[in-house]
Amino acid sequence: MSEQFEDEKISGSVLIVDDNAQNVELLEAYLEELPVETLTASDGIEALDMVQKHQPDLILLDIMMPGMSGFEVCKKLKADPATRDIPIIMVTALNEISDIERGVESGTDDFLTKPVNKLELLTRVKSLLRLKSLKSELERALAYLADLEAKPQQ
Repeated sequence: MSEQFEDEKISGSVLIVDDNAQNVELLEAYLEELPVETLTASDGIEALDMVQKHQPDLILLDIMMPGMSGFEVCKKLKADPATRDIPIIMVTALNEISDIERGVESGTDDFLTKPVNKLELLTRVKSLLRLKSLKSELERALAYLADLEAKPQQ
């Protein structure tokens, strides 16, 4: 399967946040198919710290964690202008409509239900990394155009 990703130039860093080490290991193993660096955090507080230090390109975020839930982590990240554009995929065993609504209200970009399907994970990660890359390119182009417009015409 890895050949299909080679010519797509998808890269970046993915922060995996889960208090269950087996879940982290499984997600890391699945992501080996993509040319991404993986970072890990075992709770919400550590996740916020990792985001500040490393500015990952995407976050895979468990919802049910001790101390600070994934909902709370997501809300904090989406409220901060420095981190609001980092795509977040909530990875959860929860599948009630109210949980999905709560995730959407907290700002998540997507959901994956446990047990995670490898192809679904890779497809969503790849898609959101591509989208983030395109958004960054657009922002750079807009900044460049704004600079050109601000310069006096000769």
